[in-house]
Amino acid sequence: MATLSDVAALAGVSVSAVSRVLSNAPATRVSDDTRERIHAAAKTLDYRPNFAGRALKTSRSQVIALVVPDLTNAIFTELMRGVEDAAIARDYMVLLGRAEDMQPGGAMIERLIGEGRVDGMLVQLAEDVTSADVDRLMAGRAPVVLINSVEAGHPGSVVLDDERAARLGVEHLLALGHRRIGLITGVPESFSGQRRADGFRQAMAAASVDIDEALITRLGYEPRAGREAFRALMTTDDAPTAILVANVNAAIGALAEARSLGISVPDDVSVVALHDAWTAENTWPPLTTVRLPLYELGRRAAEAVFARMSGGAVSDVTVADAAPELIERESTASL
Repeated sequence: MATLSDVAALAGVSVSAVSRVLSNAPATRVSDDTRERIHAAAKTLDYRPNFAGRALKTSRSQVIALVVPDLTNAIFTELMRGVEDAAIARDYMVLLGRAEDMQPGGAMIERLIGEGRVDGMLVQLAEDVTSADVDRLMAGRAPVVLINSVEAGHPGSVVLDDERAARLGVEHLLALGHRRIGLITGVPESFSGQRRADGFRQAMAAASVDIDEALITRLGYEPRAGREAFRALMTTDDAPTAILVANVNAAIGALAEARSLGISVPDDVSVVALHDAWTAENTWPPLTTVRLPLYELGRRAAEAVFARMSGGAVSDVTVADAAPELIERESTASL
């Protein structure tokens, strides 16, 4: 197995220079040519760093944790990819965990942070997490960045432009001639659910279209909640002709309930969902969606936690430079 000395000899530099370059030490001062020679030598020799030794020397594990509510959720694929790409660029590994296993204040979180197994954490909170849980989580030894959730007194969250995405979905339905539009969104405590409801209201107000409050449901993002919400909306005396669903998983549940009720999508009601995933184009009918920049969300969140690990001040960030994108499929049609 190649050592730092082997790499230094092949590159014609000192061992200390190799160590600084390969560890991405912030104060490293070498020329671009020297840096390239070192990396080329390391590749030629198939050099692999001794992470155990580095951890002892730097008191860093070279690992960050990404905690999401459900690892099987197709929505999180791009988020994870963004986090991993940012981590790899800094020679870090990513530990993935489910919120069910790593609740704030729980034993797993205490072990990861208290025992120094991770240097920082990215957390997308589950809907049932309390403010006290968040306080305990943020008071730990490792820096924590919240994903798509802002908690009072804990700056440094990285969030999506949820209002803009919801407006785009509603504007698509309005352009198709729909005026009686319903909303299926997250539970009242959901940060993103509230923001997406705000975007829905903004788009309707901009078009001078009245909102029927009876056509707004706040039951959650799961397929089960989508089914329940769709049934509630479509069994009213004056059902909507179109529905914005604030999460693609709930929209899949809504389509399933439409089949159970004998309601045709889009002939009887058009459906637009927020978020895009492989599941959306494989439903029947394929779902029209608003794709949100989840890769960019993951990358920016990872960059934020690295900044905090370096002692930098981090403010709340909205991923606004990558705009939501309407993906038209077969679940929407003109009125």
